Amino acid sequence: MFKFLTPNSINPPFARYSHGVEVPPGKRLVLCSGQVAITADDQIPEDAGAQAELCFQNIAAILGEAGLGLSDIIRINAYVTDRAYLRPYMDVRDRLFTSPAPASTLMIVSGFAQPEFKVEIEVIAAGQGALAEG
Repeated sequence: MFKFLTPNSINPPFARYSHGVEVPPGKRLVLCSGQVAITADDQIPEDAGAQAELCFQNIAAILGEAGLGLSDIIRINAYVTDRAYLRPYMDVRDRLFTSPAPASTLMIVSGFAQPEFKVEIEVIAAGQGALAEG
């Protein structure tokens, strides 16, 4: 099991995340590239919350290839293009991840490869999972 690190000697997290996560010996790491909200048939939702949902769905598919799931995520790096998109992203994240939650960083950036994208999410996951063939 992961050890969630939130020392009493520092200020507690501002939202649902852990300051750190220790991965025990024997776990495999899976690093996901940043995922934007685009479907397999090139659809991009307009709403920032819907984009966050789709980003996490894409991440779940990637982790599934390694025999892992969203519950194996130990670190989230999320990026939004406007302060107005912070809450929609956090609402999705908070629904998907209960306490103790993964370590997390959320930043406002000037933009992504296409102007339609409002949210991008990258993660690190750790778990037993099945070794990928190929």
